[in-house]
Amino acid sequence: MSIESITAASGGMYSAAAVEASAAKDPSVLDKQAFLELLIAQLSNQDPSAPMDSDSLMTQTSQMASMEALTELSTTQRESFALQMRTNALGLVGQQVSYAGADGTTAVTGTATTVSFAGPVPTVVVDGVEVPLNAVSAVTARSTPAL
Repeated sequence: MSIESITAASGGMYSAAAVEASAAKDPSVLDKQAFLELLIAQLSNQDPSAPMDSDSLMTQTSQMASMEALTELSTTQRESFALQMRTNALGLVGQQVSYAGADGTTAVTGTATTVSFAGPVPTVVVDGVEVPLNAVSAVTARSTPAL
């Protein structure tokens, strides 16, 4: 049963605006609240002579639980990736770093001195120039002179 048919079946009676508002965040994603509102609309507008099958209700509930688990897993993976990017950026401090120059073809090499986490992608300061971590093309361990 599609969203349109549930809204049409309820005659707009059950908070179609609430469903649209929750979908307005990202039109391709329905959140838990929208799912529950659709389920309530479906249950309240069902034919009394042919009520919803309990297997169908369990299937929908299981799908919602699976969706929540996948959403949490996705969030955890995103956070893990962000932490990994920060750790990798910190490891560049003191190293020789190469990146594409302003013309896009010439490789520029310099020493990474600091790292900034202000934006969505960490930036590495290489000889005074801020370089996004994903623009770094090579890293060479800085050689230390023999004493």
